[in-house]
Amino acid sequence: MKQTRNASARQLSILGYLKDNGRASVDDLAELFQTTPQTIRKDLTALEQDNQIIRFHGGASLVAGSEYLGVDTRREIAREEKDKIGRAIAGLVPNNSVVIINAGTTTAASMPYFSNHLGLKVVTDSVYMANGLREHVGLEVMIPAGIVRSSDGVVLGESAVDFIRQFRADLAIIGSAAIAKDGALLDYDLREAAVTKSIIDSARSVILAADSKKFGQSAPITFGHISQVNTLVTDSGMSKELKALCDAHNVQAQIAN
Repeated sequence: MKQTRNASARQLSILGYLKDNGRASVDDLAELFQTTPQTIRKDLTALEQDNQIIRFHGGASLVAGSEYLGVDTRREIAREEKDKIGRAIAGLVPNNSVVIINAGTTTAASMPYFSNHLGLKVVTDSVYMANGLREHVGLEVMIPAGIVRSSDGVVLGESAVDFIRQFRADLAIIGSAAIAKDGALLDYDLREAAVTKSIIDSARSVILAADSKKFGQSAPITFGHISQVNTLVTDSGMSKELKALCDAHNVQAQIAN
């Protein structure tokens, strides 16, 4: 039986597969999604035109840095896991505290679950998150000046770093494009990595929000190490290797259910 899902949903799934595996052949994707190679080629052409993949003879690979090409696309990858992680994160944040939340689709999944918090002062480097959080009564939202990245509303630049360095927050909630097997926390954008470094340095305690698929993946920029994290909130797909890494660096691993 041929795949009946619509093209846009299938393309999101192809992006998710390439994010996890880096590259794939047309034939493998056709078998995986139970459709024809011709249909897969059309999907890949559409994704290539959106600058989200690179085509090669017989297949395609993810564009380096495509983690930031579209927030709507990224939000759909591991959506269920991110929602559970977001709910768990919000449950770890006490009322009447100062929190810095960095941009990312996993950290952004926590936004709906702050609706019952009181007395929070929230600093974020995301225009998107600031707009969502400002709707909650009982939250004061602050955002730095800087250059706004058009694809997802992230605020970048030295002025953003300097603004965040003024705080001594109770808690930082950060995401990561990838977690290397040696514990390095990785990103695609050098400017955003600088902002995230300042967030880590400006908080007494750090929560890392990352779905389990990010472990063992790669990205070109290092902004920190898992040893700087107090708590990792992830999903039930957490591997034994990731759990061992957390144990080795005294990081509390919490599975979001």
